[in-house]
Amino acid sequence: MKAVSFLPAATQMIYDMGLQDLLYGVTFECPQKSRTEKEILVRCVLEGKDYSSEEIDRIFSASKAQGKSLYYVEEDKLQAIAPDIVITQDVCEVCQIDTKCTQAVIDNLEKTPLIITLTPQSLTDVFQSAITIASALGREEAAFHYLANLQNRIDTAIDILREHRALPKRVMVMEWIEPIYNCGHWIPHQIAYAGGVDMLSNPSGDSIVTSWEKVLKYDPEVLVIAPCGFETKRSLEELHLLSSQKGWENLQAVQNKSVYILDYDLFTQPSASTLVNGIEILAALFHPTLFNIPESLKHKVYAVFNEILV
Repeated sequence: MKAVSFLPAATQMIYDMGLQDLLYGVTFECPQKSRTEKEILVRCVLEGKDYSSEEIDRIFSASKAQGKSLYYVEEDKLQAIAPDIVITQDVCEVCQIDTKCTQAVIDNLEKTPLIITLTPQSLTDVFQSAITIASALGREEAAFHYLANLQNRIDTAIDILREHRALPKRVMVMEWIEPIYNCGHWIPHQIAYAGGVDMLSNPSGDSIVTSWEKVLKYDPEVLVIAPCGFETKRSLEELHLLSSQKGWENLQAVQNKSVYILDYDLFTQPSASTLVNGIEILAALFHPTLFNIPESLKHKVYAVFNEILV
């Protein structure tokens, strides 16, 4: 059995479940370990470029309007691997290569692999994706062991919130800075499990452009900034786009010194394990008297007003 993954989240889950011996190819955005051990098959024309949030949004919007993709497959390498399974996605054509682009390449291969398309909309869907992957690789039991541990971690957070009768915090998680995007898909579910509520979000649906006026009116108690594809250092470079907005200093989150920048892979790389990491971090940010950020995850959080990694 030979599999290739065109989706970083799928690659992460394959490694989490100990199935990497069946993985032969990945993308340039997959976890570092996989990129050193496996063939890199998918590239992007923006790879290595240092564009601003606004420029990236404009480039992707123009590409979409023209019906083009910014991603491409190293077809000769894929042909040499001759995979049995190709894992791809149809959640977001901006973030990753999608099924349409994948199929165009598959049609040229001498051996036709099975395409596994993941389209999670909710946290439950992401968990189910792990089962789908493991089942396709003939190792279904690995997914059940993997998910049982993650569910226990979520249940622990819920039990602590319930025990202390913690009221949900009014929060906002931003998926993009310029323009501002709210959060969607599984992120609102992560927020809920962490003891928060984001009324600007779009549960199980796409994130959408959200005006600064709506943010001001909503006035979150906690603001989490986690642009898709950006780690904390990269996001910090564009914080001024928010802090220079009229009314920034009046936000409760600013006055409470509760503005945080988090790594994207806690939210928009939907592997089951990284999303549970995100839940645990959010719980500690929303309810710091009840939870602590795990030591191994502190490097993924930047407290804006402390000007330090948490």
